[in-house]
Amino acid sequence: MIRCTAGLALAALAAGLLLAAPAPAWAQAKREPLLMDGKKTLYQRALTRPGAVLKRTPGDGPGAQQPSMTRLYVYGRATVAGQEWLEVGLTAKGTVDGWVAADLTLPWKQQLALAFTNPANRDRSLLFADRKSLAEVLESDDPAKLLAPLRQAASAGKPDPRVASIEPETFVDIQKKFYLLPILGVEETFSAKGHRVRMLEVASVSADDPASQAAAQVAKPGAQPAAPKTSLLRNFTAGIVFVVDTTISMGPYIDRTRQAVKAIYDKVEASGLQGQVKFGMVGFRSSVKAVPGLEYVARTFADPNKIKDGTDFLGQAAQAKEATVSSARFSEDAYAGVMEALQTVDWSGFGGRFVVLITDAGALNGSDPLSATGFDAAQVRAEAAHRGVALYTLHLRTPKGQDNHAEAERQYRELSGHPLLPTPLYYPVDAGNVAEFGKLVDTLADALAANVEAAAGGKATVGSALTAAPDFGADKNAAKPADPQQRMRRDAAMLGHAMQLAYLGRVSGAQAPPLFKAWISDRDAVRPDVPTTEVRVLLTRNQLSDMRTVLDSIAKQAEAARLEPADFFKKMRSAAVVLGRDPNMINDPKATRLADLGLLGEYLDDLPYQSRVLQLDQATWTAWSIGQQQAFIDDVNRKLRHYQIMHDDVDRWVALDQGADPGEAVYPVPLDLLP
Repeated sequence: MIRCTAGLALAALAAGLLLAAPAPAWAQAKREPLLMDGKKTLYQRALTRPGAVLKRTPGDGPGAQQPSMTRLYVYGRATVAGQEWLEVGLTAKGTVDGWVAADLTLPWKQQLALAFTNPANRDRSLLFADRKSLAEVLESDDPAKLLAPLRQAASAGKPDPRVASIEPETFVDIQKKFYLLPILGVEETFSAKGHRVRMLEVASVSADDPASQAAAQVAKPGAQPAAPKTSLLRNFTAGIVFVVDTTISMGPYIDRTRQAVKAIYDKVEASGLQGQVKFGMVGFRSSVKAVPGLEYVARTFADPNKIKDGTDFLGQAAQAKEATVSSARFSEDAYAGVMEALQTVDWSGFGGRFVVLITDAGALNGSDPLSATGFDAAQVRAEAAHRGVALYTLHLRTPKGQDNHAEAERQYRELSGHPLLPTPLYYPVDAGNVAEFGKLVDTLADALAANVEAAAGGKATVGSALTAAPDFGADKNAAKPADPQQRMRRDAAMLGHAMQLAYLGRVSGAQAPPLFKAWISDRDAVRPDVPTTEVRVLLTRNQLSDMRTVLDSIAKQAEAARLEPADFFKKMRSAAVVLGRDPNMINDPKATRLADLGLLGEYLDDLPYQSRVLQLDQATWTAWSIGQQQAFIDDVNRKLRHYQIMHDDVDRWVALDQGADPGEAVYPVPLDLLP
């Protein structure tokens, strides 16, 4: 499924690759692309520059113009009249398509790509024309002083020669509107104040390329994006789904939640915005295999897409009632409830996307045999992030759950973490006080609805994408307000701002900056604790399948080695043999870590992160307690279940070769989801 500028450009490529019919003999020959230096499985790839032309033979007359940033596999090299040429193909399946001049391509040595974080509550990033210009800013004692005039000029469409472009004003979600910003190089440095930052060399579509202009319809580098229009925000909508624990003793909280929603519906209907704020309700309990009388693990009672008004919501939500029997554990399957909301509700029509978990118990861990998802908080949070959903938790710390409070708080803080906020969206209610809970749920529902009302009216309110100050939320003294309702309003405003920027990016067709080659910092130069970019790995479907197979084998062999810890590495060597890994690596006496056995493909080598799985060695495994060994196995199994969801979700995959090889479709995987 192609949803991107790069995909549109490749549509033109598909038309241009066939230079004649029938294909000449050289195009029919099945061959192997050249390998990267020092690699045994990774092929050489190149990205086209503006002006690249595909020819039958090196230098042979006219050919087919290629869009910038087309990914090609390199099958051969030749020098003609002092100029180097690359023999290339669209896929790695052995079919050669022609020749391109090497100086009109860029080598892509690692399948790394860059994604911008949401620019809410921070300054827009500048992309510098060269490494030196970026380094001067990062190493300056006063980077703000240097950046201010550069950013002002770039925003006005008159960039300084040192600046190649500027980050879009609104948010471009790479998971919903795929764009290709391949990373060509990475360097680490230190700022003048001692903060470690990465300088990234990236490439993208050039506005000077006619073929890419037609496909991408982008602005000139450095041009000022159109200002957000109030007319666009008038259609901003919010979907708010309450995921409520419906086990014994939860009746008063279920009733109070419905009461809060009714009050908000009355308010929005009075203001004429009833079509723009929609509420839903999901109930969850626990395993019905263990206790059939629970009736369900998770059930959607009210889908916000199908709710007409407040009366309709109350009618459907009235079916959510507390259970009549107790669960097998004190902890309930809260993650199943959240996943029900994430997977059942169609979130694509909402600009604001919120799930509010309400429970008085902890969540079943993914390793618990009663867990329906097999997930822990990290995997559920990643699935919410994939959909652009913010997760709130209202934790009712009732006296009966006293022994469970600490564990539940740890789980829900991790579940409700958000990259744009200084603290998790976790709100405890001491003693489970129904009145205090009512105040919080009233405040939350009102604050989220107020964002929609402000956006629809174009009002200059806190959280408005039109007028929010660049340093909004940056005040460290305000990071932890004493009043939970005050913190809730602040968090809702900051999220509202971010989601409005994301919404504007979708409806206004915002693109990643159109530039050819530039340098960017992965952190804000003035506030280095704030990330401006994320590194993604463009894993192919074949690579993800290979990774799943290897991790499954590691989990099984690790389980078997628990009885004989000294045989752990021996079993891993055997697994490597079965998986067909390089015999020289397997039998190398210097191989002491899983990484040394070549178990996981070279596509994970040299990445800017440390794999916990690959770094594991015999000494560490033997030194671990039984509990630590089991925790490792559980973590691998959770990732396996997550990879299965990723693999089966066809909408996540982008075909860079027009679908010629389904296994070569890619997905931008965040680094923290790797093993």
